[in-house]
Amino acid sequence: MATSGNSGGNQNYKPYRHLKTLTGHESAVSCVKFSNDGTLLASASLDRTLIIWSSATLSLLHRLVGHSEGISDLAWSSDSHYICSASDDCTLRIWDATTGDCVKILRGHSDAVFCVNFNPQSSYIVSGSFDESIRVWDVKTGRCVQIINGHSMPVTSVHYNREGTLILSASHDGSCKVWDTKTFAPLKTLIDDKVPAVSFAKFSPNGKFILVATLNDTLKLWNYSSGKFLKIYSGHENRVYCITSTFSVTNGRYIVSGSEDGCVYLWDLQQKNMIQRLEGHTDTVISVTCHPTENKIASAGLARDATVRVWVQDS
Repeated sequence: MATSGNSGGNQNYKPYRHLKTLTGHESAVSCVKFSNDGTLLASASLDRTLIIWSSATLSLLHRLVGHSEGISDLAWSSDSHYICSASDDCTLRIWDATTGDCVKILRGHSDAVFCVNFNPQSSYIVSGSFDESIRVWDVKTGRCVQIINGHSMPVTSVHYNREGTLILSASHDGSCKVWDTKTFAPLKTLIDDKVPAVSFAKFSPNGKFILVATLNDTLKLWNYSSGKFLKIYSGHENRVYCITSTFSVTNGRYIVSGSEDGCVYLWDLQQKNMIQRLEGHTDTVISVTCHPTENKIASAGLARDATVRVWVQDS
């Protein structure tokens, strides 16, 4: 059941409702992401597999098997043809989403690979690891072309901006940094607080803002160019896990996040007020994703839940 929070000042807001629960994984679902063209939904799990689902019918299309340990993150190439997965087995794998075949294995990290993203041109992949390094990989060759040693604890998040000129990284060391993709020099340190740990960070779709999650139940929106923070979103629970959050832009501007109370939270981006809490998962919601064109959200639950739930707004 989906319950509304205080939607004061959001009279036109249409609430999301639960559409379907997807039960293909045998353990915690660590990550869920819609493809960039919106036709597919991918989920990754600690059961060592990824599943590709049809976004339209929500039927299981492929199960991707090959990692020897759990998978923490996945990323889609810009053309929605490839998926890259990050695993505790210290490798990343590139998969063909059409066939379900593994086309490359990226080896080099010396500990669990925790986060991954393609650059917008899908020519490079960036990964972050418990080995405290960031690696940049050439997609064509599968070779590591750069190692960035800029953190003193596990790297929790890596993300390119819209142009592919910047890499954003976050870490348990309490810092959030921005790197130049040509020189790999550090351009800006957004946060360097030691505590709390920075558990997630991503650029806004236009690249002007950065959404940052910290393990003190807080999401902050930063202005990249000024380095100042503009908004705080709170009300959810996040003190333990690296929970992802995202921007919803298909019908208004919202911030969406998982939570350790088993709910999905939505806030009005500008007003900062929580406008809806989606209930139904029976464990921490670790990952959320918004469909690129439809008013549709998917969320992923940890081990006691182990499901993907899909939520929709009625038009």
